[in-house]
Amino acid sequence: MLGSFGDAFRLPDLKRRILFTLGALFIFRLGTHIPTPGIDTQAMTELFKTSGGGVLDFLNIFSGGALSRFSIFSLGVAPYINSSIVMQLLVVIFPYLEKMQKDNEEGRKKIIQWTRYGAILFAVVQAVGMTTWLGNLGIFSGAFFDAVIVVVTITAGSIAVMWLGEELSDHGIGNGISMLIFAGIVARIPQATMDTWDRLRTGDMSLLVILPVLVLMVAVVAACIVLQEGQRRLPVQYAKRVVGNKVYGGQSTFIPLRVNQSGVIPIIFASSILIFPSTVAGFLGFTRIRELFTPGSWFYTLCYILLIIFFSYFYTAVVFNPGEIASNMKKYGGFILGIRPGQPTADYITKVMERITLGGAIFLAIVALIPNFMSSVMGVSGFYFGGTAVLIVVGVALDTVHQIEAQLLMRHYDGILKKSGGKAGSLLRM
Repeated sequence: MLGSFGDAFRLPDLKRRILFTLGALFIFRLGTHIPTPGIDTQAMTELFKTSGGGVLDFLNIFSGGALSRFSIFSLGVAPYINSSIVMQLLVVIFPYLEKMQKDNEEGRKKIIQWTRYGAILFAVVQAVGMTTWLGNLGIFSGAFFDAVIVVVTITAGSIAVMWLGEELSDHGIGNGISMLIFAGIVARIPQATMDTWDRLRTGDMSLLVILPVLVLMVAVVAACIVLQEGQRRLPVQYAKRVVGNKVYGGQSTFIPLRVNQSGVIPIIFASSILIFPSTVAGFLGFTRIRELFTPGSWFYTLCYILLIIFFSYFYTAVVFNPGEIASNMKKYGGFILGIRPGQPTADYITKVMERITLGGAIFLAIVALIPNFMSSVMGVSGFYFGGTAVLIVVGVALDTVHQIEAQLLMRHYDGILKKSGGKAGSLLRM
């Protein structure tokens, strides 16, 4: 893997993408440290110290620590994720939108544009709610005009984060929004390590407690890798075809069906949705509802599991099309042994995909909840880096490595073609 990264910096285009990614992540981290005017940052820090690792700390993870400082990037990618969830649900519900997304590039651009407008709307609503909430707590004590400045500032910051994520997707490596979440989580690791070391040194935390937690985290990382890389291979046989004097086909191959086809999307979507009720309840003063949707409660855990399973199926249905796979197989003379080509093949692939998606979704939920459960049982507080964060970090890291590997393979393949073409040209000239 280290050799592959070394090769990546020898290719100008890939090197430019990697440097662009690092530059964009630097800008994102810089923005998380620029304070919003009119906010008492010291009072905000004290609020997070007394929050007890609840929904505030959970929101802070996704904003990369920007919320605890109430910086210009306080909202992070949350408005864009919320808008994306709503738009994808609307695409599934309304056939007109589904046709727009599938049939032409212009339709897809319109849906992306509507998603951006939705993200701005969510950002304004969340900015107004957060400013009102901070005003009630006494952290913000400005007049109406000052409140407008705060709302405009953090809304503009959210739009900047959305733009930065899209630029990362277009010109960098990996999915831009996922990379920003990844950067926010990873940035907390040094501070979490220092805090844990201080607690060990002062005797606030026992070594006999932290060691099982660390072993568990290593096991979760290994389980995440197995989950992300696991696949079911459907054997496919291609019939022989005679074209002129040449024989094509006759070989055996397979269709790789990933156990976790949707990656970390179900985790991100489920977490984003469950944050919303708790946040609204906190703004309106509904203490009971806020307690129900606090991470770690039984109701939150149940909803979390159900939403992970739902979004695993939902996103798999969006990105995976068995009918198209079956049609291409039939077109080129491929078939699954014992299954008729065409619609029966599509139905068979769908059936297999539904089974492995269920297993993958349940395993995804278990891996996401085990560290949090063990932390609560062992009484480890202030160590909020549970399964959700680990799954996102491992998933995004693996996806990024795979994209770099794919780029390297493509470049090497092009290089071989160019060299072959150059030799052929020289022979022709001779």
